[in-house]
Amino acid sequence: MEFERVMSMQTQTKEQISTPEPQSPPVTGTQRRTRRGWLTAVVIVAIFAGLLVSGILGRIRASAALRKETAEMAVPTISVVSPQRAAPSQEIVLPGNVQPYVTAPIYSRTNGYLQAWYFDIGTHVKRGQLLAVIATPEVDQQLGQSRSNLSTAQANLRLAEITKDRYEGLLKTHAVAQQDVDNAVGTYNANKSIVEADQANVKQLEALQSFEKIYAPFDGIITARNTDVGALVDSGSSGGVKTDLFHLSQVDRLRVYVNVPEEYSQATIPGLTAELTLSEFPGTTFTGKLVRTSEAINYETRTLLAEVDVANPTGKLLSGSYAEVHFKVPGKTSTYILPVDTLLFRKEGLRVAVVKDTKAQLLAVMPGRDFGDTIEIISGLKGNESVIVSPPDSVVNGEKVQIAQAMTAGGTQ
Repeated sequence: MEFERVMSMQTQTKEQISTPEPQSPPVTGTQRRTRRGWLTAVVIVAIFAGLLVSGILGRIRASAALRKETAEMAVPTISVVSPQRAAPSQEIVLPGNVQPYVTAPIYSRTNGYLQAWYFDIGTHVKRGQLLAVIATPEVDQQLGQSRSNLSTAQANLRLAEITKDRYEGLLKTHAVAQQDVDNAVGTYNANKSIVEADQANVKQLEALQSFEKIYAPFDGIITARNTDVGALVDSGSSGGVKTDLFHLSQVDRLRVYVNVPEEYSQATIPGLTAELTLSEFPGTTFTGKLVRTSEAINYETRTLLAEVDVANPTGKLLSGSYAEVHFKVPGKTSTYILPVDTLLFRKEGLRVAVVKDTKAQLLAVMPGRDFGDTIEIISGLKGNESVIVSPPDSVVNGEKVQIAQAMTAGGTQ
């Protein structure tokens, strides 16, 4: 049965092979046009799809580039500066007041009227020269009266002395009583005391009379004259207003007083050389020497008062002038100099931002002397740091940064 089934299947297969295929009907023009339209549509769709895919890919690439550029722009671009080691000596410029080495107002020690004066302002005078004469008739009369009283007292003293000597001689022969001798000795001692008192009074009035003449106490210049002939002169002893007649200044040597800030006080010691510059002498310097300081800080100004002496033999420098005093104080080689725009003022203290491995790092520093556009850093730096110039206030530790340029502490690239 199985064999018959196989043979029957082979016979059918042969018949199918030998049977010719029916021929397809011929293709008409309408069918060709339809097929061509479909092909065109497919091509157009493919083109639009390609353009769409190309646009999307372009936008994706542009978006990626924008994100990359945005990320790069988010990294701050900064400039850095290298700390400069402080110089062994530092020049500081401080304001100074030029004053006479010796100055004194000349007052009268007696009352009267000015009879004459001999020197006006700007005159150079020598010690002991007569400046003015005061008329004091009351003192003259009092002196005459005191001298008369002294003469009377001296006459009484001579008489008392004779009486005393006589009684002491009679006492040896017991011609007088001891009481009489004692009375004579007492009278003599009393008259002697009166004479001494009158002599002191005469000397006092003679001294007042000598004050009628005003003499220069030292070599100098008359810088003020506050009286004239006929003016009432009051010594102030009677409660009146005491007015100086002249003002005398010694200017062949000048004192220049300078208020040194506290941070320079330890370096400002006597013996330092100082150079003075004045606006009325452009290009000219005057040399002086620091001779003494007050050895105390003024608690109101936090400054140390220092005195610089300057020789002025020709009188070229005028007292009362304003001068700039240049000191060269020794510096500390362990300190560094930075521009002031590198500092960050944080609530935890003063900081500077440095770059380490392309990242910002905040360092605590301690400031020293302030030079205006630069400042001294006493501690907190080693000298090999790259310090960020004008760091943003928002900078934090670990923030990534990129360096645009490097400068020195003086500001040069």
